[in-house]
Amino acid sequence: MIGKWHIFIILFSLSLGCCRPGDSNHRIDRKALVQRHTPRLSEFDPLCPFTVGNGEFAFTVDVTGLQTLPNRYERGIPLVTQSQWGWHAVPNDNNCRPEQTWEYYDTYGRRVPYASITNSDAAQYLRANPHRLHLGRIGLKNIGAEITDFQLSDIGNIEQVMDIWQGVIKSSFALKEYEIHVETCAHPSADQIAFRIESPDLARASIGIGVEFPYGSLEWGKTAYDWNSPARHKSTIIDRGENHLIFERQLDTTRYCIDLRWRGAARPIEADPHCFVLAIENERRFEFTLHFSPQKEKPGDDVGETFEKSKQHWSNFWRSGGAVQLFKSADPRALELERRIVLSQYLTAIQCSGSLPPQETGLTFNSWYGKYHLEMHWWHAAHFVLWGRPELLEKSLPWYESILPMARKKAELQGYQGVRWPKMTAPDGRDSPSGVGVFLIWQQPHPIYFAELLYRHDRTEKVLKRYQDIVFQSAAFMASYAQWDEDENRYVLGPPLIPAQEIYSPAQTRNPAFELSYWAFGLKIAQQWRERLGLGRDRTWDRVIDHLADLPENGGLYQNAETALNTFEDDFHRNDHPTLLGAYGMLPNDGIDIGKMRRTLVEVMRSWNWQRTWGWDYPLVAMTAARVNRPGLAIEALLMEVQKNTYLNNGHNYQSDRLPIYLPGNGGLLTAVAMMAAGWDGAPDVHAPGFPKDGGWCVEYEGLERLP
Repeated sequence: MIGKWHIFIILFSLSLGCCRPGDSNHRIDRKALVQRHTPRLSEFDPLCPFTVGNGEFAFTVDVTGLQTLPNRYERGIPLVTQSQWGWHAVPNDNNCRPEQTWEYYDTYGRRVPYASITNSDAAQYLRANPHRLHLGRIGLKNIGAEITDFQLSDIGNIEQVMDIWQGVIKSSFALKEYEIHVETCAHPSADQIAFRIESPDLARASIGIGVEFPYGSLEWGKTAYDWNSPARHKSTIIDRGENHLIFERQLDTTRYCIDLRWRGAARPIEADPHCFVLAIENERRFEFTLHFSPQKEKPGDDVGETFEKSKQHWSNFWRSGGAVQLFKSADPRALELERRIVLSQYLTAIQCSGSLPPQETGLTFNSWYGKYHLEMHWWHAAHFVLWGRPELLEKSLPWYESILPMARKKAELQGYQGVRWPKMTAPDGRDSPSGVGVFLIWQQPHPIYFAELLYRHDRTEKVLKRYQDIVFQSAAFMASYAQWDEDENRYVLGPPLIPAQEIYSPAQTRNPAFELSYWAFGLKIAQQWRERLGLGRDRTWDRVIDHLADLPENGGLYQNAETALNTFEDDFHRNDHPTLLGAYGMLPNDGIDIGKMRRTLVEVMRSWNWQRTWGWDYPLVAMTAARVNRPGLAIEALLMEVQKNTYLNNGHNYQSDRLPIYLPGNGGLLTAVAMMAAGWDGAPDVHAPGFPKDGGWCVEYEGLERLP
């Protein structure tokens, strides 16, 4: 007879076994994992539109599966169509030039220009141009005596599913008295969306498909469109046939085309100069595609092919790369963490995996005029390599090579070697004027980190030669930027600089902890690349590495900066990003005092102003907690119940009304979880070293790579 303790031991052993990766008999059921967290919606929610996309193009929909009710989402997450190539600039009638925004800062006896003057017409023009476009609104229209918009009161019985396993949004609803079903997907490799509309009463429902075009917006915030300037742009039908229309858009010097093709009876109507409607006639089923492109192209895949390719693409996506399963855990927080992990993989794949670094709101709507912040690129995309999808990071790295001349010119202008990467920028690589951004430096080592991640994944000379230029040019600037302090026999960083914790004056800040650690890491990796390529070490870089200032500390704790040694005595210093922890978390650091960093972590957790943080701060803290063997604090940080760590029904990381989605939080979460599960260089030789070993966590993972 088997006793109770024998049963307990057997069950306990089985539970331990199921948590181990690599056992072919216990592989993760990828489909079940993903479908456990399929987002669903049964009522209107302005913070829960769903999006389809492919990294280069995205389309965000309301409860109808189209963009039928845009005004109801204005105060939540707007309904926008965006691409990586869709940019616009208004004419520069006043000949605004970057030098009109320069302010000179003393840099150890040199006058160095920074584009930090922001209260001028030139600054505003250069910040707002170019800006990312809303390429077109696609929604249902009410076809009667007049063409009108549907209202939310016209819609009921909402049942919507974001089927992330197939990349298809399935929307069912009552439109007045008619039951309508819509399916929406994006082509996986073209800037195209496809729709299927079905209803037994479609012929009597008096609906049409509206295609509307706005002008570009010069506003900072969510509105990537201007509907009040119809005379400033043109929308022209340049080709038409029995079942297709091709539109050409012209906004000043920007031109692009939209190819609309349908299957079923429909009557085209030109409602106004920028609004075209397909009135659906005598059909129970209507299908159509819209293909967006910078110029007219040959017809692409039809509706059926687009849906089939979408389903195949997403099935392949989920079955490849990494996976983490937590649902067998006893800890009640595990299922929510698993949900965030799954949805963050989908969102970063459609928003952050394109040929340009992503803006903080991806391709959903504009923030900072649609421009991207290079210091955030790591948080958006470093995880792709750790999750076994390196090609999704690699697609954006040629852009760095394309702006090498611009970045080199900026370094030369300021008296430095190599290239200085911009902060807030657009495809042209020009730094936008800012009182903060132009003084940041922590984006500088990112390309070195990216290249090293790719080399760790594929340790070949091909990778080394492919990225050696951006690695060496990045490092050359870093070495020349460090200033020799003769009196103290060391190299220092700043002033002027503003650290990643953006609360300090550029004219006074010196030796922030995180930047010091990142400078050492970046230069050491660059030296390893020289050795791997047989080039020998650079003596100047070694001198900077050997004599770089120590991390600032006081009272047995690490501090924000050498000029902020009262970090834990003055509340002012414990706002914004707690990046002093990143010196040993996001980064390795062979000179760190682990006990001191552990005490610093505990003090940060106890005393930081968490209401004044950002979404990527929680994974930042979790990575440090993992390295200093405080896995319980890692989980606490990842699931801290504060506004900036909110994850909506659709998986987006909510920050505030002005920034309701924040993709660096999603990407950072994936990086931290990969590290906690697969480990890092020098991690304890135990399963899932960053997760608690208190019996509450059953961590299954596969396909993950270690963090440096």
